[in-house]
Amino acid sequence: MTEVEDKRGIGMAAEGKLLRKAIPKKAVKIIMDERGKLLSSVDFSQKLSFWRDTGVQDVAILIGGADGLDPSLRAEADFTLSFGKMVWPHKLARVMLSEQLFRAASILGNTPYHRL
Repeated sequence: MTEVEDKRGIGMAAEGKLLRKAIPKKAVKIIMDERGKLLSSVDFSQKLSFWRDTGVQDVAILIGGADGLDPSLRAEADFTLSFGKMVWPHKLARVMLSEQLFRAASILGNTPYHRL
C-alpha cells in the first residue's frame, strides 16, 4: 500500500498528480467510485485472476480523498469499481478493499475462507 500525503485543501488536481506518481508504470489502474461496477467477491477474484494470467504485474487501486478523484485521473482508469451506491470514508474503504483482496486470494487459492 502506498499512501500519498494527505494535505487538506490541495485540491483534486494536485492530489491526482501525487497519486499518478505513485502508480507503477504499466499498472492496471482501478479507481474506487460509487458510480463504478458492482462485482461479487468471486467476480472480483476472477477479474484479478484474468489480469494476472495475461501478464499484468501491477494493479493500482486508487481511493480518492474527501472530494473524490481528479477527473483526468478518472479518465485514465482501466476499471471503475464500486462497493455500492453509498459513499464510504476512504479509510473505511481501504479496510473493505483489503478484506476483498484477501478474500480474492483465498478464492483463487481454493481455501475455505470464502464459502459459496
